[in-house]
Amino acid sequence: MFRVDTLGRPRLARRNLDSSAITAIAPVVAVVPVWLLALLVFWWPVHLIWQVPFLWFAGGYLASVVLLFLRPVQVFLLAPLLGARRPTHDQRAALAPAWRPVLQVNDIPGRRYVLAVLPSNELNAFACGGHLVVVTSYAIEALPRDELSGVLAHELSHHLGFHTVALAIGQWLSIPVLVLARVGFFLQNVATAATTSYASHSSAITAVGRTVAALLTAVSWVFLSGLLLSNMLANVVGRNSEFQADGRAVDMGFGRPLATALRRFVAEFGGDRPLTWRERLAATHPPARTRVARIEAMLRTRR
Repeated sequence: MFRVDTLGRPRLARRNLDSSAITAIAPVVAVVPVWLLALLVFWWPVHLIWQVPFLWFAGGYLASVVLLFLRPVQVFLLAPLLGARRPTHDQRAALAPAWRPVLQVNDIPGRRYVLAVLPSNELNAFACGGHLVVVTSYAIEALPRDELSGVLAHELSHHLGFHTVALAIGQWLSIPVLVLARVGFFLQNVATAATTSYASHSSAITAVGRTVAALLTAVSWVFLSGLLLSNMLANVVGRNSEFQADGRAVDMGFGRPLATALRRFVAEFGGDRPLTWRERLAATHPPARTRVARIEAMLRTRR
């Protein structure tokens, strides 16, 4: 974590491994079994043509995740995949004075991280990969400069704490699993439709069609269950990483504007706590009111 000097000024940022970055390995471990199973399906036709060993095939796919952390890949591939784009001239004019003090207080060159804008009516921002910070267009329009600085300091804290590393690896491993799950559900729908349309006159063919559809559904759910488990674990870990990123933002000196931005979010969108266990598992962030209370407690401790 950051500390302040004897005059109350924040010290320079240092990238160090937060506890939530370590626990974020759990969602990756959860998705590995279904990832290997899905990759086996993709490897089999490749093996018939090129005789590539499965371990090499799996190792090559895993090693290619390094590409997600390269700055050019994040600019030209990852950001567009997320629906984000480069800031317009007006958005850059609003972001630059808010981003500059965050970089200056941490002694970080501006070229190290990439700012992108997600067209959205939500008040939101997130960090991704190793260099990408995404802000919604509404956040740029609605937040004053100091509050926008607080939000950007929070997102930079995710990068400084290595919170995004395991998340990016987990998402990369999920791609073949998600593809096969979607293909399975598509084929199940095709089998069901074909059975209804062409085999309704034959009970034997109808039974075969329904059996095939049921098997495809079961296989799809096998892949999907691994993703659901991984996502639930990622949500639990992610909520802790939000608290740690808030703590870093406070130590940088941006705790008060961050708390003000969170209050603005509560006023505009609400900040109710999840009531049921399903809502708690699905929640990617802790309640905004809880975050504000913790930030204020940290600010009182600093004083």
